[in-house]
Amino acid sequence: MARVLVVGAGLTGSACAALLRGAALGHIVVWDKARGAGGRMSTSRSAQDAARTADLGAQYVTLEPERAGPRRSFYEELLSHGILKPLTAPIEGMVVKEGLCNYMAPQGISSVVKYYLKQSAGADVFYEQHVTHICLQDGKWEVTRKMGLPEQFDIVILTMPVPQILQLQGDIVNIINESQRQQLESASYSSRYALVLFYEAGTRIDVPWAAQYITDNPCIRFISIDNKKRNIESSEIGPSVVVHTTVTFGSKHLDSDPAEVQQLILSHLERIMPSLPKPASIKCHKWRYSQVTKAVPNFPGQMILHTQPLLICGGDGFTHSNFDGCIDSAVSLAEAVKSHL
Repeated sequence: MARVLVVGAGLTGSACAALLRGAALGHIVVWDKARGAGGRMSTSRSAQDAARTADLGAQYVTLEPERAGPRRSFYEELLSHGILKPLTAPIEGMVVKEGLCNYMAPQGISSVVKYYLKQSAGADVFYEQHVTHICLQDGKWEVTRKMGLPEQFDIVILTMPVPQILQLQGDIVNIINESQRQQLESASYSSRYALVLFYEAGTRIDVPWAAQYITDNPCIRFISIDNKKRNIESSEIGPSVVVHTTVTFGSKHLDSDPAEVQQLILSHLERIMPSLPKPASIKCHKWRYSQVTKAVPNFPGQMILHTQPLLICGGDGFTHSNFDGCIDSAVSLAEAVKSHL
């Protein structure tokens, strides 16, 4: 029976692990370099109070009319378990399109990823596992991480952003052929910062919207009152405000000092919302690979780098950056793995 490693506990990796349950596999292991599940669907917690949470990356999930057929069952499953609920809170500046359905996650957007990890039925999930090398050893993949001893696997599935695949060392450098490398290198991503302001219980943020798209600010593109977005009103848990910067700002300040970036964002936020109360704590996060601007061409969903043993990569870099794109890749990866068993 095969031992399978999924690198990346984001939406693609977790959904792929869930789709592989019941296949003729011996064991599935999931490694992620972060401290928790989610990837770009992560939910951040206040260091002072774990009950205060905010969606750091994706804010909500959109079902488009043309996607209603192929992936509707995934939405229906998440809705039936209460993982997703209709987004009913007012979002100013949101694109309105006939048949478009928007959903939010009451327990935070990372609950979607955690649901799929739970559905993977016995997969071992380990965090703070930063993969650095992949080498061929006696017909298996020997995978090295920054912390811990190398481990061997029969199948390795890579679901991290494409540039991080190209940064891996070991035999994988020579296994990726020149044509594949050129196609992988053609993938591109936007960058942005996310800022979360956590507030004490009882703090009031009096605005008529739950979230707002900003069109006339060089720094800020989106602001969300996270608890209002999720229709949660609590006297015991303080509100959270999430700010996403523009792509232009993110690219310009990609390697700037984080403290300076945080202060810049706060200064722009004060101009937009001058009456915003002083937060109890602040978290600033850089999304170096925020959204795919150009996917890997000619490989919809996944790319097989090596057949025996199987080394395969996927993720939104092979589709597009939304729920459907990640699920499309997860389905494609799972089907490819099953066909090689």
